Amino acid sequence: MKARRKPVKKRLKILGVGLAVLVFFPLSVLVLILYARREVETSAQGRVASEAGGVPKTRVALVLGCSRYLDSGEENLFFSARMDAARELYEAGAVEYLLVSGDNSRPDYDESSDMKEALMEQGVPEERIACDYAGFSTLDSVLRAREVFGLEQFVIVSQGFHVRRALYIARANGLDATGYAARDVGGTGGKFIRLREALARVKVLLDVRVFGRAPKFLGEPVVIGQHP
Repeated sequence: MKARRKPVKKRLKILGVGLAVLVFFPLSVLVLILYARREVETSAQGRVASEAGGVPKTRVALVLGCSRYLDSGEENLFFSARMDAARELYEAGAVEYLLVSGDNSRPDYDESSDMKEALMEQGVPEERIACDYAGFSTLDSVLRAREVFGLEQFVIVSQGFHVRRALYIARANGLDATGYAARDVGGTGGKFIRLREALARVKVLLDVRVFGRAPKFLGEPVVIGQHP
């Protein structure tokens, strides 16, 4: 009997550790999600406008990119809403230039050029649009606005939840940024994006506070208004 007790005790110990992990790991993740949400929301408080008239006059708006079309070939409503918001700011005279920042990591995928084309279709002059082709993430877009394009003050354009995360990055890095919220998107797709946003906020908290992540690429300085 004594010879059999050891394996039983060992199995019980392993089971106890397993149960502890099952209980405490999800709790830890939940706490981290809630903490990241609070940090982002607090950082953006009072800095996000929903009408062009509520945006302080600023020389440049940073427009955050996404794909123009869904995998199904249908129009991406997040994209069209951001382009509408950017045009509204320009037409209202709230900004002089639009810096469109997106992913161009593949020859067949170019968010910045798609944004430029869409804005020109809406009547924004080409010379008032600058492109950042290395905005591979929100963090890259925000930090490159300063490191490459020399901006210390700008308006960030995207959906409200995304703007808030971008503002957290900006303010944590000493940038004087405000936000302009494009109209949100409902439906199943919108719900999925907002669920993903909860995890994106945890990631950005770690990137900023723990890892101090820098943009993937920098490059030669660009002066907006002097280069197309």
